[in-house]
Order: sequence, then structure tokens, then C-alpha cells
Amino acid sequence: MAKSRPFGVTLLAIFALIAAVVAGYHMLQMLHIFPVRLFGGEVKFFTFDIFGAILWGIMLLIYLWVFRMLWNLDPQGWLFVTVISVLNLILAVMSIFGATTWQEMLPSLIINGLILIYALLPGTKAAFGMPQ
Repeated sequence: MAKSRPFGVTLLAIFALIAAVVAGYHMLQMLHIFPVRLFGGEVKFFTFDIFGAILWGIMLLIYLWVFRMLWNLDPQGWLFVTVISVLNLILAVMSIFGATTWQEMLPSLIINGLILIYALLPGTKAAFGMPQ
């Protein structure tokens, strides 16, 4: 019998998909394909934007993989979404230190902060069978 997906897990999977879109947008900004000054600030990664684009591209692929795991109720999906959201927050802060303005990284900071908070809620952990 197939497990039914709780609404909270569906919401977490949708947040992961939104984070993948944000990571893809930042990747295209670092490649200077999309507007570099969307919210009035610049996007730079320690004057070496291709490395930043590679890192954001890796985060895009990982978030798509995590979305699939969450959608299929894989118990490891919860662990990966918490770890990846922390890594993505670290990458956003590194981008800010690397001359990107905080306004440009704000979507990534908000989405990944929401994912981390929501993943650590007791109801979400219980849906994946994690101890509270």
C-alpha cells in the first residue's frame, strides 16, 4: 500500500523546487545571462563569477534531486533538504562576502531559511519517521 504524502511534505517539496529556481537564477546571473542588477545591487563572486556560477549550478541540480526524494517520501530526503539548505545559506553568505549585495541574495536567504525552519518542525520530522 502506497504511503500518502502529508501536506507539509508536499509544501517542503515545493519549497525545494522554488529554491532550485532561485539557484538557477543566481547561476544565470553569475554567467551574466540574466540581469545582474535585479534589485539594485551587483552580483560578483570574488571577481571570479564562473566559479560562483558552477557552485550555484551544483546547488540547482542538488535541489532538483532533493525535490524528487521529498516527493517520493524518501526518508533520506529530510536529511538532505536540511543539509542542502544550510549549505545554500553558506553559499549565499559567501556570495555576499564576495562582493554581491545582500539585496541580490535576499531571495536565496529567505527561501533557504524557510526550508530549514520548516524542515526542523516536529510535524515534518514525524512525517519522515525522525525522532523529535
